[in-house]
Amino acid sequence: MKLLSILHRWSGGFLGLLLAILGLSGTILVWEGEWVSLPGANAPVAEQVETIGRIATREASTGATRLTFASEEIGLHHIQREGGGGSYVAQDGTVVASWSSQWERPELWIFDLHHHLFARHEGELAAGWAGVFGLVFVMTGTILWLRSRHRFRWSLLPRQLKPGEIVSHHRDFGIVLAPLLLVSFLTGTGMVFDDAAKWLLSPLGKIEQGKPPETETVQGVAPVALMLAEAKSQFPDAALRRLTIPSRPGQPWSVRMRQPFEWTPNGRTALYFDGRGKLLRIDNPASASQASSIFEKLYPVHSGKVGGLGWKLQMTLSGLGLTLLGLLATWSFWFRKVKRKSARRAQPSLVAEAG
Repeated sequence: MKLLSILHRWSGGFLGLLLAILGLSGTILVWEGEWVSLPGANAPVAEQVETIGRIATREASTGATRLTFASEEIGLHHIQREGGGGSYVAQDGTVVASWSSQWERPELWIFDLHHHLFARHEGELAAGWAGVFGLVFVMTGTILWLRSRHRFRWSLLPRQLKPGEIVSHHRDFGIVLAPLLLVSFLTGTGMVFDDAAKWLLSPLGKIEQGKPPETETVQGVAPVALMLAEAKSQFPDAALRRLTIPSRPGQPWSVRMRQPFEWTPNGRTALYFDGRGKLLRIDNPASASQASSIFEKLYPVHSGKVGGLGWKLQMTLSGLGLTLLGLLATWSFWFRKVKRKSARRAQPSLVAEAG
């Protein structure tokens, strides 16, 4: 137990601040739809295929790489461009905000911080490994709590910023949050280390994620409106969620849709088209395995995009709790040591003065 306690404390001292950053940024993103205040952001979604097609055609011809269509969370179309630029477009086609870099929009750089730590793939792996250690913290913390469970005392904050009080608060507050933290860490690491998640789910079936089909490059303006209309005719009950524009020769156009049974906000239903608007392939999650169905739910559960207000509050508690635990673990581990060393250095001089 002593060795387990030492490993738990030292690991928390080194990773506490990183976990606090992930917890706080994740909490902010859970409520993104509430604090992105732009004209039309709260507008109800009116899916008019002709209007969406006209907007998509216009944006595709001016260098857009991806269009995410208005949703219940944010009633604006999100246009992405090369280099981090983009814009928000109202459902009537009016441009309400534009930017040339992600640093001009807080929701974009906070998303990058939470998912990639501003370091792309390497940062994503670092965040994923922090989540793995988070799982270990939950398990070892639960084991350590069991030996002192008779001293359990609920409190939101430690009574004093003293080592004993912080340790007691960390132990008891952590065990209260353990189930939510377990869900957050499992879903987060499952998305980063998706191959491992697929292997764990393999007894329930194969997760098919085929590569987009190759197609010949076609010069001229693509019939985007026809692609969206065809997608809607294939899945009348599904919502149009995203249009991805080819970034290199040979890539197809992609239309993402969300069927009523899907939890993922942007759906997993994908239709691929060539540059002439010919339908090449349909990926329909309705015929996918049980493993695919579970894997599809990792993101919406992790981000609070499903379950209504109740689950958003639960994920908020998980994120803020992780922030508090991480900050206090970092403070008590590093600053307490600094104070101890300062006190030890002061002791000899006091003895000398007394002599």
